[in-house]
Amino acid sequence: MGANGNTFWASPVTEPKRAYRFLLVVNGLETWAVKKVTRPKWKVSEVAHDYINHKFYYPGRVEWEPMQVTLVDPVTKDTTGALMAMIMASGYRLPLDATNTRTLNKTEAVAAIGGISLVGLGGHPDAPGEPVIGNMEESEAGQVEKWELSNPWIQSVEMGEYAYSEDAILEMSVTFRYDFAKFSLMSGKGNALENWEDRALHTGATPALQQAVKSKKLIAGT
Repeated sequence: MGANGNTFWASPVTEPKRAYRFLLVVNGLETWAVKKVTRPKWKVSEVAHDYINHKFYYPGRVEWEPMQVTLVDPVTKDTTGALMAMIMASGYRLPLDATNTRTLNKTEAVAAIGGISLVGLGGHPDAPGEPVIGNMEESEAGQVEKWELSNPWIQSVEMGEYAYSEDAILEMSVTFRYDFAKFSLMSGKGNALENWEDRALHTGATPALQQAVKSKKLIAGT
């Protein structure tokens, strides 16, 4: 049977996305220092309307939720130092001088990071290309998807903790806030896939959904 039949998972060309196949590119941070990251996620608020003994709900606004990143803190490429530099570059100053009135602002906070890209890898060169993004090194693993965060800035940092009873690698947690995330299915050397039908159009899709997949509007930021 075909890929849509009962032998779907038995096919050697069927490859699921794997949790460990990814690279997170944040300007100023090492890709190999990243341990895990949450994929961009969103939620839709609801508006309720009461009528006699009934309640009706309507979709409200789309809100993108912060991205959580866990990193290790090496000595030679100090993550703590890089993050402290980022918050200073964002406009923050220690209150060491009463005449220093500079504060955080979005322009500098976004410029301090520059951009964030989360790339899902395919595992082999034909799935379907080689990643070449920012400071990301070339790899034999092809890209299958890419998320690009719009106007990201640091919302919070947890520095981890020291403990005499532990010999684990010191970990840190960083939260990035952003306005929205652009999603692209990938094909080739860092090129966005033009035709989404084969990979994003599933059985039973409504006409409206079919049109959205074909046009890629909003999803791919076009």
